[in-house]
Amino acid sequence: MSSSIRITKPHEIVERALELSTTDGCVVIGDEGSTANLRWAGNALTTNGVTRGRTLTVIATVDGKEGTASGVVSRSAVTADDLEPLVRAAEAAARGAGPAEDAQPLVTGTPASPDFTDAPAETSSAVFSDFAPALGEAFARAREGGRELYGFANHELVSTYVGTSTGLRLRHDQPNGTLELNAKSPDRQRSAWAGRSTRDFKDVDPTALDAELAVRLGWAERKIDLPAGRYETLLPPTAVADLLIYQMWSAAARDAVEGRTVFSKPGGGTRLGEKLSGLPLSLRSDPNAPGLESAPFVIAHSSGDDASVFDNGLPVPATEWIADGHLNRLTTTRHSAGLTGMQLSPGFGNLILDAGGEKSLDEMVAGTERGLLLTCLWYIREVDPATLLLTGLTRDGVYLVENGQVVGEVNNFRFNESPVDLLSRASEAGRTEKTLPREWSDWFTRAAMPALRIPDFNMSSVSKGV
Repeated sequence: MSSSIRITKPHEIVERALELSTTDGCVVIGDEGSTANLRWAGNALTTNGVTRGRTLTVIATVDGKEGTASGVVSRSAVTADDLEPLVRAAEAAARGAGPAEDAQPLVTGTPASPDFTDAPAETSSAVFSDFAPALGEAFARAREGGRELYGFANHELVSTYVGTSTGLRLRHDQPNGTLELNAKSPDRQRSAWAGRSTRDFKDVDPTALDAELAVRLGWAERKIDLPAGRYETLLPPTAVADLLIYQMWSAAARDAVEGRTVFSKPGGGTRLGEKLSGLPLSLRSDPNAPGLESAPFVIAHSSGDDASVFDNGLPVPATEWIADGHLNRLTTTRHSAGLTGMQLSPGFGNLILDAGGEKSLDEMVAGTERGLLLTCLWYIREVDPATLLLTGLTRDGVYLVENGQVVGEVNNFRFNESPVDLLSRASEAGRTEKTLPREWSDWFTRAAMPALRIPDFNMSSVSKGV
């Protein structure tokens, strides 16, 4: 009987890899993933399926006279027979590497997960048992209304097992679902988009989304051309999420101290404590936030500005990045916290912006004398890291609001804005709600944001995008 048959469970794979290790330290991360999906076009399902996969990451550490080196090797579809070559490859990488700048003692003391030896959680087509019939109803309504629905629903469930030579045995199950729905007129001249993030597809209603998109397609029956310029603009939660996720990706403490980011203070130091917004904004992360739950400990497959493989298993607390409009924290590893003298603040698994607002986006539209209402942003790229100036395009509907009513659809624009600067100019925030960041949905989906009113959003040029 081969070892691949004898040892197949994820926790056994992790334990065996640790047993095979001959270096001074070892971290093993096993990711067991399954995915279920539906796709549709023209008011009809086109494909569906379920996939499963395994990835194993081995991090070997070697203590030398000049410091500790690390070697990281990841491989997919790993069986027990593949373990020893994988462990040896990580060890060879560590022995061939110079001292790791972020080297720290491996984490100890985190209580073991009680379900570490349990089978991995798995998704299946059953996750769509309530959603699929509702989607069929949405197709019927769309056909009756003369519109076509396109899109996809995707549900992923990843069980991550972390074991270390210092005794950590941790496990986290992460469900992650996304729904993207696009409605088009039969002539393809009008298009509207809506998206949702979900843990289990029990809190999304495709018929309600179709009704929302029908209204937007109706708005688009009147076309209005507008020139580039600065406009009062209502950014919906999805657009706010895309901008603030990028802001957080640029919030590493060490980069700020070294003068390389928007959070660097001219002349030296950082902008910690500085007032970023006149609104009482709170930007926070919390692994236990209801509906947005994320890993309560560090899972780092590689080291970077805001993550370190040596921190695997480190507890992740709730963190307030912006408090009452003031910059409160920047992301740190144990290494960068020591370098900068800042409080340890591991990276984030979700992001929540709140300013105490109570108005819905529709209510904010009703309170607009003249301005633009966006649907979403896409193709966001960085122009200047020193100011975090970003550029990108509007997509799937920009609407003109006059006297509290949407009066038509205008052309798309390219924008140039810094999210940090936008926070300083925002004049109103709506109520916070779960949202799907459209641009970053392949990387980050757990967000809750309000709509923001920006008095002078910079539409730098007209775009012909849709």
